[in-house]
Amino acid sequence: MAYTDKNKLRVVYGDYTLGVHGEGFDYIFSYSQGGIESIVKKGYEWLYRCPKPTFWRALTDNDRGSRFHIKSGSWLASDMFIDCKKTEVIMDGERQKQYAPDNNIYEGDVSADEIIVKFTYKTISNPSATVLVSYTVTGNGKIRVDVEYHGVKGLPELPVFGMRFIMPTLADSYMYEGLSGETYPDRKAGAVKGVYQVSDLSLTPYLVPQDCGMHMDTDWLEVTRYTSLDNSRRDYSLQILKIEKTDEPFAFSCLPYTAEEIENATHYEELPSARRTVLCVCGAVRGVGGIDSWGSDVEEAYRINAENVISYSFAIC
Repeated sequence: MAYTDKNKLRVVYGDYTLGVHGEGFDYIFSYSQGGIESIVKKGYEWLYRCPKPTFWRALTDNDRGSRFHIKSGSWLASDMFIDCKKTEVIMDGERQKQYAPDNNIYEGDVSADEIIVKFTYKTISNPSATVLVSYTVTGNGKIRVDVEYHGVKGLPELPVFGMRFIMPTLADSYMYEGLSGETYPDRKAGAVKGVYQVSDLSLTPYLVPQDCGMHMDTDWLEVTRYTSLDNSRRDYSLQILKIEKTDEPFAFSCLPYTAEEIENATHYEELPSARRTVLCVCGAVRGVGGIDSWGSDVEEAYRINAENVISYSFAIC
């Protein structure tokens, strides 16, 4: 039977995947990869890697001066590797048997008004923290992402906490509603609220490559590109992915490199060719300090206590 109800989601159960489809969008959640591994909008793929929680930013000169990397360097390993411990699927309020062969009971066309997929992660830090990420998909294709970090006593301060999305090609530009210029929790008093467009994704030309490009207090963000990794396509159609706030504004950075790639470069010529877009949507960001560059730490109000609970949400449109 052909699927004709455009107001509902079409759900396809795989052995270790869950497909969620609708008018103009196709999503795939992977239980083995521990996250959403495909976001296709109007035929274009927006994911190169499965999004995961992120805990590290490339060191700034001030971080090095205060030896922050010595105190909190364990978060670099947690940023690179994380263990997905549990996956849950809830369809229209009912918990599902998502794994084969139990999911063989779902035959033919399965439709739903709402699908919730929850992933529970454990960091490889010692002690280990827990991160809960919940994706809620509705019939219009919007994905609400709820992220919760549960810290434990004894963990060092966090550099950042958010979700990292790696896109398959380099974005041409992005537009957002928020604060002007590059802002951090302790570097935003002079910023002006408005709508801004950024056409250059390259790093700020500091002498040594380091974290840059953060934007605080953002209401929405649109990433624009014209390219894809699909070699069968001959067009260069405009593609836009929108991220918007749900409850509170979020912070984000949109760069051509991961924090680890920036960290590995001591000079700009050591950076790899810019081929991807790395979008980090953050719920907590450490300040940059700047009192001096040879020992003073970030002020207490702008640090992230890793022993606390951090929660935030945003929507992918």
